[in-house]
Amino acid sequence: MTIPVDIAALGARAAAMTEELGRISSAPDNLTRFFLTPEHRRAADLVARWMAEAGLGVSEDALGTVRGHWHPAGPDAPRLLIGSHIDTVANAGKYDGALGVILGILAVGAVAQAGLAPPYGVDVLAFGDEEGTRFPTTLSSSAACAGVFPPASLAATDGDGVSLAEALRAYGKDPDAIAAAAYDPSRVIAYVEAHIEQGPVLEVEGEPLGIVTAIAGASRLSVTVTGEAGHAGTVPMRLRRDALAGAAEMALAVERIARSDPHGMVATVGRMHVEPGSINVIPSRVVFTVDLRSGSDMSRREALTRFEREAHAIADNRRLGVVISAFHEVATVPCYRDLQLRLGNAVADLGHRARALPSGAGHDGQAMSKLCPVGMLFIRCRGGISHNPAEYTSPEDMGLAAAALIRFIERFQLPQRDGGTSGALT
Repeated sequence: MTIPVDIAALGARAAAMTEELGRISSAPDNLTRFFLTPEHRRAADLVARWMAEAGLGVSEDALGTVRGHWHPAGPDAPRLLIGSHIDTVANAGKYDGALGVILGILAVGAVAQAGLAPPYGVDVLAFGDEEGTRFPTTLSSSAACAGVFPPASLAATDGDGVSLAEALRAYGKDPDAIAAAAYDPSRVIAYVEAHIEQGPVLEVEGEPLGIVTAIAGASRLSVTVTGEAGHAGTVPMRLRRDALAGAAEMALAVERIARSDPHGMVATVGRMHVEPGSINVIPSRVVFTVDLRSGSDMSRREALTRFEREAHAIADNRRLGVVISAFHEVATVPCYRDLQLRLGNAVADLGHRARALPSGAGHDGQAMSKLCPVGMLFIRCRGGISHNPAEYTSPEDMGLAAAALIRFIERFQLPQRDGGTSGALT
């Protein structure tokens, strides 16, 4: 059957829900909603109410993930997972994460109300710890669902010294029950997430929706450059060992390496600490960070090797010391080709071309990929702005995204694992 979709009505409803959820904040003048706070509790309760109103059963696991259940073939049937997160960064936008939860509720609710009875079920998931803004435990909610939650994370503390375990108990949860939050991999088909692009590509190309090819892997480096302090007025340029000048040249090398990569690599020098930091003293020590992301792990590793080689050459030429250390490493998560095709066909059925593009930002799909195949649908956002109150997606684009998810679900055939090393769906 083909379920009738009213894109305008879906978009209007999504916009209203986004506004309502966006009003739940710990700050009076901006949107700030951290994991396991009273605001998180209020947001989770609102999402649970929406799920129930859509005809879904509702539960909540030990990490606070709200789960909406639609199981027309019974609770033991395999299931498709659709979700995103409801926590935010400080001074956030209203669409990042929350929109994916809202679209999942709207889509599954529409399919359920249409009387569709596939041989599988669908769970809509509202995770709570994607941003990692309260604890240094990013993706703990989705990791618990995937069965890969690291118990050591329970000891992590927030800025007030409250541990994750203590916060869970205050939230009414039992840390000892976290293992029970994991899905049985043999009963999960796939995980799909709708999310604003958080970038400008779809807007530039005039397309409302895109299909994610991969969630980019990321490497973060700390680079320490050492030189020699000296009087800014008396040391000739040719005799200087200026750590900042060397660090600046290295930063430009990072930019050049990323620009020459064919896989859409991005690189950022986001922090730079200069010592002694006086206006009339040549800098003797600089510590800066490098954030390098790519949809290809091989490309990213090659870029890291090239940067290390060029940084040491720059240091040698300027008579400086340089030490490079990695402090964060996340592998690329490819989106499954089968899911890309299914999502692309759903978008095409609505009369639009689905642009394929990678995600430079991290998502819950990175944790969920440890459980099952993952796919992502991107929604155009104005100016590519995210993590900012100016974040915006039009009701029309939200309606199209909801309609695409409806088409995706109604035409989804229960796949079989191919038995090969790729774990691909066939």
